[in-house]
Order: sequence, then structure tokens, then C-alpha cells
Amino acid sequence: MAVTVNVASEIAPLKRVIIHRPDEGIARISPKRAEELLFDDIVYLPQMQEEHDVFSEILKHFVGEENVLETEDLLFEALEAASEADKKEMIEKIIDYEELPRSYEDMLLKLDNKALTETLITGYLQQENMILFDPIPNFIFTRDIAVTVNDHVIITKAAKEARFRENFLTRYIFWAHPIFNALSKEGRIINLNNVELFPPSRRREMVSIEGGDVMIINEDYLLIGCSERTTAHAIQSLKEVLFKKGVVKHVVQINIPTDRSYMHIDTIFTQINTNHIVAFKPIVLDGLGSYVEVFSSNGATRHYPSIKEFFHAEINPDMEFILSGEGISPYQDREQWTDGCNLVALKPGVAITYDRNPYTEKAFRSAGYQIIHATSMLQAFQDGSLKPEEVKNTIIALPSNELSRARGGSHCMTCPVERG
Repeated sequence: MAVTVNVASEIAPLKRVIIHRPDEGIARISPKRAEELLFDDIVYLPQMQEEHDVFSEILKHFVGEENVLETEDLLFEALEAASEADKKEMIEKIIDYEELPRSYEDMLLKLDNKALTETLITGYLQQENMILFDPIPNFIFTRDIAVTVNDHVIITKAAKEARFRENFLTRYIFWAHPIFNALSKEGRIINLNNVELFPPSRRREMVSIEGGDVMIINEDYLLIGCSERTTAHAIQSLKEVLFKKGVVKHVVQINIPTDRSYMHIDTIFTQINTNHIVAFKPIVLDGLGSYVEVFSSNGATRHYPSIKEFFHAEINPDMEFILSGEGISPYQDREQWTDGCNLVALKPGVAITYDRNPYTEKAFRSAGYQIIHATSMLQAFQDGSLKPEEVKNTIIALPSNELSRARGGSHCMTCPVERG
């Protein structure tokens, strides 16, 4: 059965979301290959999975277990529903990209769909004790694979080769899975991998946009970061398609330093309430190495020297900025690095963060929020002393010894497909 796909806000109550539990492929990352695979450190997988399980349990309590969609389940169900021809075409594309012998294609086609799903995600073929592919550890950051903008879905295109197989699998899920395949028939999928619509520029500037650089603030305004991972040419190309289809009225290009510390705009700010944004002061308020361009469907353009000035001028003059590390160095720099600005809102005023940013916690308390550790909240839900609908003005702190090593917070680990 098809599901409603609609997101017109960063903070409206979350109703349906895609996540990915850290898989066995992550345990194969060696120190020498960590940087190539876009991880800053090697991690201890069992603890990372335990921490992610706490995260997923929090999500399930707020949106319902059936509305927390796991990518591994979605891929398996897509394979179950697809024709053999469609499955064969997807495997052929992956074999071609990975430059593997054709004999591997036959081997993959003979697998049952459960084993095929595990192999495509982890890269490891258990029956043969063979490593076929590199792991795709960044699949835990489902924010980057696709973005729902009002009632359309943008299939993103990663900047780094290490994430290309994620893209193949995402496209397959959205085309083949029964709950999503109506989107394509209705013309509500915008595929950045379609070179007919999104070719390189004449100067060979490539198209790449990752979901951490895309935020829909309201039904009219779509923010896209121009960053280490997202190109200006891609933003301009997507803007034209969005305006032609009438998806949004304004596309806002937020130019930030091309630095791994700020790889996406959600590493420097996220909205958690009607009047509250969590922000990294040097870039968001002071405009260090940053400026904002607003493009409107009527052809008008506007410019702002900082993200703060843009929000005050065009979105909400009462917007307040809660500063990571209380806006004081070196704490703001440390806590921006450990995703103090990267939160996902479950509803206005309720958001998830990591439990390792004490100065940012002080800033939350000063802004009127209480901090509750995720494990304490789950215990309160279990014993009946608290219900999700009773939670207000609360920042939920996740255990994060291992999750934080991957360089992405709760905003990164969620791909909302319905809010409202």
C-alpha cells in the first residue's frame, strides 16, 4: 500500500522516517581505509549498534514502530516485489560500476532475496565467505540518500565515490518498493542521477547534492547548502526543475566554507522549534566564510551576508539562535565537531542530540529546554510515568561514544518522508 509522502517543514510532527542500523560492513573498515570510506575513525560495531537501537526506539515511541522504515527491510521488500528483469538490471549496474567479473552477476542472481539484500549492503557474501564490495558505512546517514520536498522526492547524488552504491540501492527502493513506486508514475521523483536533466556544466562542473545540505523550512522555501559535498551548478540545475514543476517558490543557496568540519549545512545549524535554531556562531551569525543567495520563481534574487540575517528578513524576525558551546571557543568548535548543531526535531520543541556536548546543553537550558537522557526517557515510557505526547520543550540526549565517531548526528541519521 502506498504511503503519504509529504514534508513541508523541519519541525512539524514527524510521522514516517527512514533509518539504517549500522551493519556488519562497518566492522571491516581499517584505519588505512577509514578516510577513503569517509569515516574519521574506526568504530566498535556492537556498541554502535546498541546506541543506534536506543535512537530507533525513541523514534518508534514517537511515530509508531510501523512508521520507522529500515533501509535493509525496504531493499528486501523491493526485491521481493520486483520482476526478475528489474532485479537483473539493478545487479548489472552495480557489477559494472564495481568492475567485477560477469560471473559475479550469476552468483548474485542465484541468491535468495534476504541473502542478496545483506550482500548488497555489507559487501560480504556469507555463503561463500567472500568480500565482493567495499562496505557502505555512510548508509547510516539516511538524510543524504533522498529528500522529501513537499510532495516530491529528490533522489540525491553523492559527491564521493564511497557513497555511490548507496545511491544505486536508494534509487531501486524508490522505484521498486510498493509503498513508493507510485511516486515515479505520478512524476513526483526528481532524480539527480538523470544526466538528461542534470548534465555537467560546460566547464565540467559536476552535479552533486547530498541530503544534509537540503532543508525545507516551509512549503515555499527550500534551503540548499553549497558546500564540500554540494556544487553550485547542481543547485542551479535543481532550482530550474523545482520552479518548472512548481514544487517551491524560493530556492535559497547557503554558501559555506568547503571544509570537512562543515561538510553540510546541517553540521552548522538545524531548526528545533518555531523560534529556535541551534547554530554554530562563527558561520551562522557572524557570516564567517558564508553568504546567502535567494532565488525566486518570479526571477527575483536577493543576497544576505549571514544565515541569521536571511532568517530574520524572510522567514521569522523572532528567530532565536541557540549556540553550540554557548558560542565560546574552544567549546563551540569542539561541540560543533561532535554534532552539537545537528538535531532532528520530532515535533516543535522536542529534538534529539548526542550526550557529549555539555556547554551546548547549558545553552539549551538557558533557552528553556530540559535535557533528558534517551535511556531515562525509554524507562519512563516503559513504566508509564511519561507518554510521548506529554513531552514538551525537551532535548533528548543519545548515548554517543561510537555513533559520534562517524561524524553525523540525529539529523544525519534520519530521512523523513512524512511530517504534518
